[in-house]
Amino acid sequence: MGLPTLFFYLFSAIAVASAFMVISVRNPVHSVLFLILTFFNAAGLFLLAGAEFLALILVVVYVGAVAVLFLFVVMMLDIDFVELRSGAMEYAPIGALVGLILAAELILVLGGNAFSVQLVADPLQPIPDMTEVTNIRALGNILYTDYVHFFQIAGLILLVAMIGAIVLTLRHKDNIKRQDISKQVARGPKTAIEVVKVKPGQGI
Repeated sequence: MGLPTLFFYLFSAIAVASAFMVISVRNPVHSVLFLILTFFNAAGLFLLAGAEFLALILVVVYVGAVAVLFLFVVMMLDIDFVELRSGAMEYAPIGALVGLILAAELILVLGGNAFSVQLVADPLQPIPDMTEVTNIRALGNILYTDYVHFFQIAGLILLVAMIGAIVLTLRHKDNIKRQDISKQVARGPKTAIEVVKVKPGQGI
C-alpha cells in the first residue's frame, strides 16, 4: 500500500465518521465543529485527486466563512433545539420518501457504466497538460483573461448585496451613543469644554 492510498483511506474514514457525527450529536456547536472536520478531510481528498483549486475553495469558503458563520449563529442565538426536535417524527414519512429518491439516484449513478458518454462538441478552452501547469494556474489564466469582465461584474453584484444586507439590518437606537465624525471635526473652543460652577457641598 502506497502513501497516497494510505492517506486516501485515512481522509475517507475520518470524513465519513465526522459526517455521521454531524447528524448524530445532540449539541449543535459540536455538530458544526464536526462539519468543519468533514470539510478539512474532503479538502485532503481533493488534494490527493490533484484538484488543488477545489481543496482551497473548500477550506477558504466553506470552512472560513460558511461553517464559522453557522458556529457563530448557533452560539449567539438562544434556540430551543429540544423543541425543534420534538416534532421531527411528523415529517418522518416525507424524509423517508426523499431518502428513497436519493438512494435510487445513487444507484443510477453507480450503475452509469451502462451508458456511454460522448462529447457533443469540442470544448471552447483546450484542457492544459497538468504536468506542466497546475489547475489553479490554468483556471486563473482563463478566469482573468477571457472572463475577467464577468468576474468583475460578479464581484460588484456581491458588493452591492453585502452593502444592502448591512443597510437593511442596521438599526439605530436612541439610547446608544454613536460617534459622529462631522460633529467632532466641527467642534470649536466654545463647544469643546464646558465650565460648570459647583457650589461647595453640592454635586453636578
